[in-house]
Amino acid sequence: MKMPKQISARRVAGLLLGMALVLSFSGCGVRYSEKPPIEIWSDMARQPKVEAQEPSAFFANKVGSRMAVPGTIAVGHLKEDDAFYTGQQNGFYVNNPVPVTKELLVRGQERYNIYCAPCHDRTGSGRGIVSLRSQGWIANSIIEDRIAEFADGELFYVISNGRRSMPGYRWQVTEQDRWAIVAYTRALQRAAIGTVSDVPADLRSDLR
Repeated sequence: MKMPKQISARRVAGLLLGMALVLSFSGCGVRYSEKPPIEIWSDMARQPKVEAQEPSAFFANKVGSRMAVPGTIAVGHLKEDDAFYTGQQNGFYVNNPVPVTKELLVRGQERYNIYCAPCHDRTGSGRGIVSLRSQGWIANSIIEDRIAEFADGELFYVISNGRRSMPGYRWQVTEQDRWAIVAYTRALQRAAIGTVSDVPADLRSDLR
């Protein structure tokens, strides 16, 4: 009496397996298509939105890509602290608004070696590999007195926006990292004029 039930169960399993195979193979087409011929879940592939450069009948000029409404700022992009984001306050360059710590200097050294050293050299002499390989162009020495007299905010401004042949790095380097570079630049300038007497007595034996 149990045999028919066992056969019936096998048949059901076989039917289910066959249906699964049919569904699987039904998604395979001869011609290439970016979308499957059978779509069970859309995964939000179609939704009421306008793709880049796509026209829109909603607007009079039929342009789907719209400029931001004047005065609007994306969430997380409001920059009210002029001193931190521009290096200036009320028209004057500011001192470094970020507390100078060992961690900040280490970060500044890392960013400086990546973005600044190719032109300015790791010591700040202005004789980096780009300067040495260029034809008749030498980057400024950032350890010379003229630049050492720049305010912190002016160094930040130049890093951000560039000056003369130097390009700005505001898109590649965050504001926090630019201030870290300023702090490390001050360390290079201080090291350039330092003497043995500036080194703690217990560390002088490590000098080479």
